Amino acid sequence: MSLLWLKVAVLLYGVASLAVLPVALYNRPLWRHIAIPATVAAVLFHFVSLAEMLNAAHHSLPVEAHEVQSVLAILLAASFIAVYVRYRTVALGIFVLPVAFLLSVVAAFRPGQEQLLPLRTGWIFLHVTLLLAAYAALFISLLASLLYLIQERRLKSKQASLTWLPPLETTDQIALKSLLFGLPCMTGGLLVGSLVAQQTIGASYFLDPKILLAFAMWVAYCAMIFIRRHSGLRGRRAVYLSSFIFLVVLTVWAANQFSSVHRFAAP
Repeated sequence: MSLLWLKVAVLLYGVASLAVLPVALYNRPLWRHIAIPATVAAVLFHFVSLAEMLNAAHHSLPVEAHEVQSVLAILLAASFIAVYVRYRTVALGIFVLPVAFLLSVVAAFRPGQEQLLPLRTGWIFLHVTLLLAAYAALFISLLASLLYLIQERRLKSKQASLTWLPPLETTDQIALKSLLFGLPCMTGGLLVGSLVAQQTIGASYFLDPKILLAFAMWVAYCAMIFIRRHSGLRGRRAVYLSSFIFLVVLTVWAANQFSSVHRFAAP
């Protein structure tokens, strides 16, 4: 039963990882009522799983690698809850909850355990679709930022504005809203891909440089949204920032051709 409770915790960590994004990045406080309860429930299920796991192994301290990973995951999640209770901020959850999710996935779906996702092809399709949607959103954001820069330069040089382009404020909102749409897609795609990969490939999946680069891309994506929302970044600097992230995306895409483990066999 310990694995069942741990898999329930994995699901709740995934829900919390997605729900915390609108709260921290999009100023949607109502999502807090999903993120925090999901995290608390995940920690409770995780604690029960960990207690049963250690009791069945007849030791009180984590010894095996999956036990250490499980303990680290619950400590991270519990620390996030403690910070929230003390300071009423969920900002750390953007990074802490996905890490807790990944550590729990590795512990819950280690080799030799039954699989939770029998329809592997459907989950891979969802993984690819979500990531492609995120890439498309980033491209739209880059394009809108370039159009903003062109229109702004024409206005500053006293030239006639391009009538087929929307106002600068509208163009800037298109660039920002595209990023806000793409981040949940990228987060969901990486979480689903990690879950499927742990079942089909194992922990070696997370050692692949391409996968590490993909998670670095996600961190950069979060940083770009944070910078744009809190510094009012637009114009030339917004184009440079979007171009940098898009270059990282292209690098991740190209790295697929050289990845040794990021390949899924046909079901």
